[in-house]
Amino acid sequence: MVEGGCGKCIQYLMFTFNLLFWLAGCGILGVGIWLRVTQGDFATLVPSIPFVTAPNLCIIAGVIVMVVGFIGCCGALKENKCLLLTFFVMLFIIFCLEITAGALAYVYRDHLEKFAREDLTRGMNQYGMTGQSGLTRAWDLFQTEKHCCGVNNSTDWL
Repeated sequence: MVEGGCGKCIQYLMFTFNLLFWLAGCGILGVGIWLRVTQGDFATLVPSIPFVTAPNLCIIAGVIVMVVGFIGCCGALKENKCLLLTFFVMLFIIFCLEITAGALAYVYRDHLEKFAREDLTRGMNQYGMTGQSGLTRAWDLFQTEKHCCGVNNSTDWL
């Protein structure tokens, strides 16, 4: 399908970039697995939704990036229109989701800040409780690394 030197160059360039994309996905997945194994639920980002942890987000993002990169590599090498169309549709969907998430975050930034404060306060109230070792470690690390206390200030602990 691709004829001539320029077409082959573009084909291999697309393969190379998608291979790098796939390798980046492997790296993100590896970091997620490493965090899951070494830290467990240490970094619970949203206590009201326990699944939203840094390791889980890395694992999900890594798998998505790997799948998209793999489809792009296969499509470029095999010159398969169906694979290339799938690849571009997936990229377009990811792009639209990113734009939508950014726009929603901007529009609802005040609500997000309020939600974050409420969730952080709820997490602070669970500090040191049985079954909350990950949350307790996250608060300890946050306070040690950022040299701060509480959600608003140190009086939050009173």
